[in-house]
Amino acid sequence: MKYEIIYSKRKTLCLQIKRDGSVVVRAPYRTSSGLIENFVSKHTEWIIKKQNAVKNATSRVDSLSEDDIAVLKKAALEIIPDKVKYYASIVGVEYAGISVNKAKTRFGSCSSKGRLNFSCFLMKYPMEAIDYVVLHEVAHLKELNHSKKFWATVEKYMPDYKERKLLLKTR
Repeated sequence: MKYEIIYSKRKTLCLQIKRDGSVVVRAPYRTSSGLIENFVSKHTEWIIKKQNAVKNATSRVDSLSEDDIAVLKKAALEIIPDKVKYYASIVGVEYAGISVNKAKTRFGSCSSKGRLNFSCFLMKYPMEAIDYVVLHEVAHLKELNHSKKFWATVEKYMPDYKERKLLLKTR
């Protein structure tokens, strides 16, 4: 399997699947090529699964017209800000702003400066899934990672988050 290696001052090995499906291995300086090769081999099934998910997500949204995307974006701008306001108030956090974009492979993101970004394509999913993504990003305002503490925050305000998360994999 082909992959790019990026060495840096990190402590662990990490895999990344880019939007074009290519594989990147992030590794600590001085990691042996044998260790990296073994790591990639152990994760081949995961890599293929993620590459397929990226390919499917891209093909699903590439078939939409600009008018379809404009409708989704308008709907997102009408729905998401109220949901962010609600979840931010119950979690007890503040946010710097909200934007809606046309990201094809990620439903939402949270910057370290407190800006929340959401993909308009999220509007193609049930409201329960949209609520999950909004809470997920709002929870990052409290914990900018995916630690146990982060997931405990998500679960505190949405005990059924795992079921809602599954809804994002159904379309």
